[in-house]
Parts: sequence; structure tokens; C-alpha cells
Amino acid sequence: GRTKKAFNDNDGRLRFSKQNVVYKSSKTGKVDNIPAAELSVATWRRVCLGHGIKLATSNGHVYKYDGFRDTDYERISEFFKANYKVELTEKDMCVKGWNWGTAKFSGPLLSFDVNDSSVFEIPLASVSQCATGKNEVTLEFHQNDDAEVSLMEVRFYVPPGPADEGADPVEAFAQNVRSKADVIQATGDAVCVFKELQCLTPRGRYDILIYPAFLHLHGKTFDYKIPYTTVLRLFLLPSKDQRQMFFVISLDPPIKQGQTRYHFLILHFSKEEELKLTLNMSEEEVEKRYEGKLSKNMSGSLYEMVSRVMKALVNRKITVPGNFQGNTPGAQCITCSYKAQSGLLYPLERGFIYVHKPPVHLRFEEISSVNFARGTTTTRSFDFEVETKQGNQFTFSSIEREEYGKLFDFVNAKKLHIKNRGFKEGLVGASWYSDSDDDQHDAYLERMKAEGKIREEGDGSNDSDEETGEYDSNASESDSGSGGDGSGDEGKKKPAKKAKVVKEKRERKPRKEKKQKDTNAPKRPMSSYMLWLNSSRERIKSENPGISITEISKKAGEMWKQIGKEDKEEWDGKAEEAKKTYEKAMKEYRESGGGSSTPAKKESKKKAGGKKEDKKRKSGGGEKEKEQGGNDSFKSREFISSEESSSDGERKKAKKAKKAKGKPQSRDKVLHCHHGNNRMN
Repeated sequence: GRTKKAFNDNDGRLRFSKQNVVYKSSKTGKVDNIPAAELSVATWRRVCLGHGIKLATSNGHVYKYDGFRDTDYERISEFFKANYKVELTEKDMCVKGWNWGTAKFSGPLLSFDVNDSSVFEIPLASVSQCATGKNEVTLEFHQNDDAEVSLMEVRFYVPPGPADEGADPVEAFAQNVRSKADVIQATGDAVCVFKELQCLTPRGRYDILIYPAFLHLHGKTFDYKIPYTTVLRLFLLPSKDQRQMFFVISLDPPIKQGQTRYHFLILHFSKEEELKLTLNMSEEEVEKRYEGKLSKNMSGSLYEMVSRVMKALVNRKITVPGNFQGNTPGAQCITCSYKAQSGLLYPLERGFIYVHKPPVHLRFEEISSVNFARGTTTTRSFDFEVETKQGNQFTFSSIEREEYGKLFDFVNAKKLHIKNRGFKEGLVGASWYSDSDDDQHDAYLERMKAEGKIREEGDGSNDSDEETGEYDSNASESDSGSGGDGSGDEGKKKPAKKAKVVKEKRERKPRKEKKQKDTNAPKRPMSSYMLWLNSSRERIKSENPGISITEISKKAGEMWKQIGKEDKEEWDGKAEEAKKTYEKAMKEYRESGGGSSTPAKKESKKKAGGKKEDKKRKSGGGEKEKEQGGNDSFKSREFISSEESSSDGERKKAKKAKKAKGKPQSRDKVLHCHHGNNRMN
């Protein structure tokens, strides 16, 4: 006897005797007993672990053992000739590395040959699944739990045969594999068959054949066999419109198609579909096997029949949505988006499930925290972020803000850790959106603050200069007029009206001053952030191709927060230099006579406001007006005449109002009516 190594990587002992060849595995204790009379072919080959022997029997079995030394060949060859009457022939393996050859089926082996030399051999007993495609056959293998690395899949391209041949070469290849492979085989007829069911993942319509031990999905392109032992959970979920149902089967390990893995099988039903189902079993057998869970003849909605049969055969409970109710009446789910695909998020009693593309199931026990975030594109929606204990993050976006209260209460009731509870708790409706993202940098807000600060500093430091220029501007306009005749006064009333309206707007809405911005004045300096953003905008675009304008601002805000103190000081210095340059340019601009029209209006408003207060106090208003109007160095004749006519008209109207109503008329309305050339009640 000699200790050898077998093909399946199990050590053992191989013994050659006159009556038989016996191999016993050291690990499992399994024994291979080959009678000498049945031994038909013996081949000596060089393999990766030295040399090996391939033995074939007359009844079609093949055994392979390796681990021999080169010097063992002569001894074993002589023993085979003397006792088994079989010659031990030497045969070399092909090592050219070609991948185009001939597939030969010899008993339980599939041999891939190039120029009549074997490249590799596949024991068909190791094949667990055989799937066909267009000109392609895929073989999947049982996983070897003892090996660190296992071969799991091999695909063969089968060229189409001549047109006159009736048999499909792909199907013929697959039949040869299935005849010897350890593929899940249907023993007897299916318990029941569901025809043309709509499947979302994998996509398509499939016939579902229910067997006692596995589920067979038969489609136009692919077939899948799913053992019930791989089914983890079953879900039955109503759609938001209450007219459709999703039946979800969670799988581990998943079903595979090429490089794609399907961890969930999702069936889509309409509630209106009805079915009468008859099981392919006798009443006694149904009662004995399923203990009253099923009956031979059943009828009802299609989704009820499928879920009922699956529950009985898999022997697992079906999970349905709990007591959560969304904003839409009767809806137990929330419309949202995940990875740019729209779908439905179902809050369950013990987790969340999202359908359908891609399906996601998150159990509460694996969730580390959740977070409510403001929507990135609009304030009418928000994002729901879930972080797992493994560090994975799932973001369900574009959730309508009306769903916020219900979802927050649900998460709170399930005692999940909410990251931003302090910001959200007690806030509802629109107020939630106003400060839900306080920690985010708002580029527009920063810009407005900077401009407002500069405006305040500019207004406070140059008030006296603006007032002086104000009188000069109005004086120059009046000098170019046509004296003090009536036509000239009438023609100059409109500027007075404009000044009055601007005054009222300024008192109530100071920001309206922007409409009278001097386009010739030097541009206000930018803040340090805006200077940095302008220099970094192109770099952000190049690093993030296709990024939108709003996303650029958000990204820039995040980057600005991460900039070091020294870099920020550099940009602050640049902003300070820009501010000094602006102040110097503004001073030169005013000295050259620029921007004088706007200050003139401001001074006229101040004087008009002062007269209005004097009239309200009724303490020598008319004398003050005349006194101010007589100051020719500051006021034009047209402005004096318009003010005098205004005060005369106001006194007349006030007297009429006292007689008619017995109470004084509002001075504000009188002034407004006179300058607007309108009558107001």
C-alpha cells in the first residue's frame, strides 16, 4: 500500500492488489473499490503534483489519483500487465494555452482537447448548475469548503452548427452535461406550475415550477433552480396605489447570471388577477406533507396563491408591513429614490426594505444611526440617510416633506439613533427646512453678508460727502431749466414725484435702493470666500465632470470649510486689499463728480422728510418751508415753487377735511396725492 493524493484534494491510501484497486480517504473515510475485472483503461500522465493515474472501468466510471513519483511508472506498469492484463499508457497533456478546441464527453468526464491532447478535464459530478444562452453554456460547480480558492464557473462558447442540422448544438452540449452532472433534478412532476409571472429581478416573464425541494424559474433566455434551503425571508408588500402587490424572496447564496448576482427575487402581481390552482398530488399526500397549510384545490388572487404555496414549501413566515401609515391614505410605504432610481421604501416592524432597483433590506439590528437631511435640489423634499454598523451608508432621497412627520415618529418609536435629533425634534412643516442644514456652508448667504457689511461701511463713512453733492446735483438741474414760469414748474414736477416714491420705498424696503445703482461706479470688492471660489471653480468642474451649478456651490462650501487657517488668512488678505482698492477708486470717482445724482435725491428726501415732521407738529411749518426755499445756494426755483404750491394745497385740503369730517386729514396722504397728481380717498 502507498499513501497517495486523490483528484478532489483529499489525502488517502491507494492499494493495488490482484483482485482490486482500493482507495480510502483519510479525511472522510470514503472508500473507492475498483474490481480488477472491471478495469479497462489505465493512463499515466504528468500533472501539477508530479504524476497521476487515470483509471476507467467497463461500466463507465473514471477514477483519477495523483502524487506519484516518476520512478513509480515502471513498477506500476509491470503490475498492471501481470495482474490486470491492462497496459499503463503514457499520455501528455496539452500545455499550449489555446482556448479553442473540442469538447468530448467520456462517461462522467468532460474533456477539452486541442489536437487530440487533453487540456483539462471536468468531473461532471462536481457540476451544480448548467445554464444555456445564445451560443453559450455555463457550468457552475459545488463550492469546496475545504479549499481556500475554488473554481466556481466555466463558460463554453458553442458555435452554431450547419443550417440543415435540426439539433441545437448548445442544447445538445447542455443535455450531455446534465445527464451526468450533479444538477438539481426534478424527481417526478412539479407540485404546481405558475405560468408567465412578471418578475422584476431578474427582469422578464418566467414560468415558475414548484418542486418539493426547489423552485425552478424557466424563462425564454435563462433558467434558474433555487433550492428552498437558500431562501432566507419572504415579503408580501402592497404597492402605493393599493392595486398591485410585490412578493419578494430573499436568497443566500444569491442566484447568478454571469457576473450579476440576484440576492432578491421580486414578483409583481395585480390584485385583480385570479387563479384556480390544483396541486399535482392526492388529497391524502397533500394533507400528510403540508399538514393543512395547502389543499388540493385552491382559488383566489394570484399573489395569494403564490405566497401561500411558497410559505408552505419553504416553511417560513411571510413578512408584511406593520402599522406604519404614510401621508397618502392607506399607503404603507414612502416614494423615494435610491441611486437615481425611483422606488418604494417600506418601514417594517424589524427593518426597512426598498423595492425594486436595486432591492435593499436593512434590519434595525444592523443599523447604527439614521439622519434626516434637507434635499439638495429643492426644499420640497428631504433625504433619509441610514448608516449601518459596518460603515455602509444608504441614502433615500426625494422624499416629500409631508412624509417627514410620520417617518420621524416611526424611527423615534423604534428607538433608532437619530443623528440630528436636536435640530429636528419639535420642528414641523416649512420651519424644518429653514435650519435643517445649519452645518452646511451657504455660499450665497456668505456673499450677501459680505456685500451688506461693505454697504454699511460705505454708507456710514461717506454720508457728509453724499449730502454735499446732493445739492450741487439738483442745483445744476434747476439752472438748466427755463426760469420760474408755469410750464417749467409743471415739467419739473415728475422728478419730485420720483424722489417722493423712492423715499417711501427706502423707509419700508431698504433693499430697493439697488434699482438706482450707479452702473459707472467701481464694483464692490468680493469676500475672501468668493475670491477663492472664482479661482477654484474650474478645478472643481474638472474634478467632477457634469456637476451642476448648485452642486458646485455645495461642493465649494464643503471644501472651504476644510481649508486650513493659513490658506484662509491668505484669501482674507486678498479680500482686504481688494476692499482698500475699492475705497480708493470710490473716493476718486466721487471727487471727479461721479455718482452725484443719487446723493442729490437722498438729500431732497431728507429735507422733504424734515418738512413733513414740522407740518405734523403744526409749529410754523409754512415759515420754515419759505425759509428753506429761499436758500438759493442749495435749492432751485422750480423746487421752491413746487414746495410752496404743495404747502398751499395742503392747507386748503386740511380745512375742507375738517369741515366735512370734523377731524384733521392725514398729512402723509396730502403730500403723496399732490406729488402724484392723483386724488386718494
